[in-house]
Amino acid sequence: MDKSNKIYIAGHRGLVGSAIVRQLEERGFTNLLMRTHEKLDLTNQAAVKNFFTQEKPDYVILAAAKVGGIYANNTYPADFIYQNMMIEANVINSAYESKVKRLLFLGSTCIYPKAVEQPMREDALLTGVLEPTNEPYALAKIAGIKLCESYNRQHGTDFRSVMPTNLYGEGDNFNLENSHVIPAIMRKLHLAKCLENNDWQAIKADINKNPIKGITVHSTNDQILKLLAKHGIHSIFNIENSKLGSASVELWGSGNPRREFLHVQDMVEASLFVLELDEQTYRANTQPILSHINVGTGKDVTIREMVETMKQVVGYKGKLTFDIAKPDGPPRKLIDVTRLTKMGWNYSVDLKEGLKKVYNWYLNA
Repeated sequence: MDKSNKIYIAGHRGLVGSAIVRQLEERGFTNLLMRTHEKLDLTNQAAVKNFFTQEKPDYVILAAAKVGGIYANNTYPADFIYQNMMIEANVINSAYESKVKRLLFLGSTCIYPKAVEQPMREDALLTGVLEPTNEPYALAKIAGIKLCESYNRQHGTDFRSVMPTNLYGEGDNFNLENSHVIPAIMRKLHLAKCLENNDWQAIKADINKNPIKGITVHSTNDQILKLLAKHGIHSIFNIENSKLGSASVELWGSGNPRREFLHVQDMVEASLFVLELDEQTYRANTQPILSHINVGTGKDVTIREMVETMKQVVGYKGKLTFDIAKPDGPPRKLIDVTRLTKMGWNYSVDLKEGLKKVYNWYLNA
């Protein structure tokens, strides 16, 4: 890509999209196209078509999506499938009509079947039943892959897809109700650490920075304690000295499922690596129909191990409990990254280093 090429980043305010913008700017790209949802609703076909007709981008990075954890996926399944499918269909079709040079679609490894053989290979797609808790979102992402493949087959476009494993990083969503596993647990541990230190100033600063539905900085300490307890963050109040005692954090599931985590910095590096590959090299490493590429570390840990590492990073010394009545999700989710490593890319940020980067960002954001 030339530094003056016009590059449209859809979803530039999200975890990955914002990191891609930062990386492109650092590399000297000067012609970046970005639109907020207020300025351009990607579910609106006419608006998207008009945008592409007017701007005519050279490259498109499709990082826009409605995302969330298990709770959000279970609560808003219609939103997840409708909004994501509309975004993908509108952007990909308009990219074709405006003759963009290349498009990169960012998906998710939830596209693979629930009972798939581990580690998950790209050719496992559509070989079994999906995980029920996020099936609508997964179906939308599969549709995005197939849109790219179909336009490539019929129209000779160069549309590529990358499927990242569980992502985390600076700029993530730390809302306790709809965030992913790492930011959700990190915030719980941070608040629990504040409770065990009897640091109400830090607790209220956290609530002010990232509001929690049902309480404000003006709520009483008792109201805050009750609301935090609903989110699994507990502390014992010592009546004798009017201070908080030991804290505990309750987490969903058994803690035994194994998960792979990729820092957003590595995701950005991998995405731009795939986007910038010359077409001959790219096609030589991907089958004509099976065009998507897994992006991950090729290593996994149990949720419990990840949380213990996070405890060290956050400095929380209290208890952890796991609610086995809550769903675990698949017992293991590890992807096969052979295809990408053969192309010449490997991850660089290990889990503990990545967690330190995120927690430092969270404290100072």
